[in-house]
Amino acid sequence: MDSNVKLDEVVMRFGDFTAIERTSLEIASGEFFSFLGPSGCGKTTILNMISGFLRPSEGQVWIGGEPMAGVPVNRRPTAMIFQNLALFPLMTVFENIEFGLEVRGVDKRKRREVSERLLALVALEGSGSKLVTELSGGQKQRIAIARALAVEPRVLLLDEPLSALDLKLRQHMRAELKAIQRKTGITFIYITHDQGEALTMSDRVAVMSAGRIQQVADPMTLYRSPRTGFVASFVGENNRLEVKVIDREGERVRLDGGALGSLMGRAGDDVVLANGQAAALYIRPEHLRPLGDGDSGPRLETTIEAVHFEGAWLMLETRLEASGEKLRVQLGSELAKRAAQALEPGRQIDFGFDPEEAVVLPDDGSPMVDEATGEVLEVAPGGNAKVGGEHVPSA
Repeated sequence: MDSNVKLDEVVMRFGDFTAIERTSLEIASGEFFSFLGPSGCGKTTILNMISGFLRPSEGQVWIGGEPMAGVPVNRRPTAMIFQNLALFPLMTVFENIEFGLEVRGVDKRKRREVSERLLALVALEGSGSKLVTELSGGQKQRIAIARALAVEPRVLLLDEPLSALDLKLRQHMRAELKAIQRKTGITFIYITHDQGEALTMSDRVAVMSAGRIQQVADPMTLYRSPRTGFVASFVGENNRLEVKVIDREGERVRLDGGALGSLMGRAGDDVVLANGQAAALYIRPEHLRPLGDGDSGPRLETTIEAVHFEGAWLMLETRLEASGEKLRVQLGSELAKRAAQALEPGRQIDFGFDPEEAVVLPDDGSPMVDEATGEVLEVAPGGNAKVGGEHVPSA
């Protein structure tokens, strides 16, 4: 059955506060779709409008081509997995999985068939008689998924279900969730503030800030071609340099970096830049490379302030000689070996970059994001513009 989800001009207000600005979006049947953003951006509010726990102040939610106005939670073709899982601790695994079916009046034999089939799907055969309290964190996660799937939803809604797990288990469960979604073909709508989760599992991701969808795209496009300053700074790590546009030819943009000299970068066809306009150049740490005396191209002169060993790479904290701005540089192990003698605090080293890997965007006052926590430090104003069939903020 059709399980696409459509948000049609939805708005959500709580008194004078607008939690979700006017938004339109369509999620395809069988898609693994994620909403990514910092705490308080409106992700869970959107999930609650889809599930029916909240009624939009304006607009309409559609599921499978049918309007959901007036349809209560228990009659919508959705199931939700909450952050705390909400399993029944005094019930067995079988009883937890079968609970929704029992409420619907399904007979005992059929309930057991369904629960055994789902235990096999989540690789927990033989665990049905155990109490939930006897399970590990990852096993509880799988039981929560099985219980949600038991009622045969067309859309599964997941509200940060992996946040309580440790790093190794989270990484394992990402692969498990993706595999289960592929096996079932159900539409998954996933809420997270963890960009690693969103980029790893999703077919497409909507990046949100302050109740607005900033960009919707597949993970690689989000990472390589962000359309706003917020997306550039929130999805992955980026160095931001303030520049002015000198001129543009196609996607290649020539820039005045002030004390940093002449720089180059890339801008997508849909990014509007005028000569003389203030802009920002975003360079990811892994796209910077040490330069020798004879190397050509843009040269960023820096002094190393700190060196952090992170296993497969080195992360350098440097400061630009010309402007005093910080520049973070990530070097893979082989590149780090070749430059090892120069990589210590206090040493001066020049870095270059491929202009094709440096993104130019208008300096639109996008919010800054704390590098350590991912939290928004400042939220910029902005309206909504309809681009490519979806509402995203205008530059």
